[in-house]
Amino acid sequence: MEKKYLDIKTEIYEAVQNNLPVVSLESTIISHGMPYPQNVEMAKRCEQIIRDNGAIPATIGIINGVIKIGLSDSELEYMANSKNIAKVSRRDFAWIVSKKLSGATTVASTMIASKLAGIKVFVTGGIGGVHREAEKTFDISADLYELATTNVAVVCAGAKSILDLGLTLEYLETHGVPVIGYKTDELPAFYTRKSGHKLVLYSDSITEIAQMIKTKWELKLDGGIVVANPIPEEFAMNEFVIAKAIEDALDKAKYFKIHGKELTPFLLAEIKNITKGKSLDANIQLVYNNALTGALLAKELVDE
Repeated sequence: MEKKYLDIKTEIYEAVQNNLPVVSLESTIISHGMPYPQNVEMAKRCEQIIRDNGAIPATIGIINGVIKIGLSDSELEYMANSKNIAKVSRRDFAWIVSKKLSGATTVASTMIASKLAGIKVFVTGGIGGVHREAEKTFDISADLYELATTNVAVVCAGAKSILDLGLTLEYLETHGVPVIGYKTDELPAFYTRKSGHKLVLYSDSITEIAQMIKTKWELKLDGGIVVANPIPEEFAMNEFVIAKAIEDALDKAKYFKIHGKELTPFLLAEIKNITKGKSLDANIQLVYNNALTGALLAKELVDE
């Protein structure tokens, strides 16, 4: 029944049917995470990196109520440069589709769409998580619920460093979501490689990670997997500089009473301004690195 809401590119549909490697990509990073034209340039470059490494990209978005699994160049441009694109998570998904509106998919909704299309690997920048002061606000990203319930492996540079990373890890542990570091034993902190939070699971081998993922799902242990892939050393930001920028951005958000789904885009834009664009450069590079790792993981999963 859900297939009537999907428009899957022929190339992607045939790849899934023939057990070929496919990697999905979100669209919120395009419409709400980066300025134009860097957003559309980043999106096209990510797709090319995935192709260059033996997999097929599937950027996901909602256009006029249709869940698009794979966007054309003109649709990418629309996502990147239109002012009427909603930010769509699980809560908003049915409303946007039923009203035939357009929306960019977050981590949570991209996982939902990926599962509907039969795609096992999804690449993003950083997952959402438990916000700072969540003990007062209860502001916890729907990404974490989705990771606990939806069978998609998510390659990311850890959780966004604007969050409470310790509580985010605790939430994921409580809900049985494996967080496995790729070539790191520490949770990456998005702009930086280190967070101070050690990981129980880590591996230098994509083959080993793929085998763990396959075993998890064969054992009917439903839910996603976080593959924590740190930003390359040469693009990582100074941890003290980015920590100060985050604190200043959080103070400004608190002053203007910005919260909910508007908070993360506001903070990312503010941090970009404070760091004179360096945080945006780092964000782009970590996404490229995740696209590479995601392609390699997708290939291993279909080879298993």
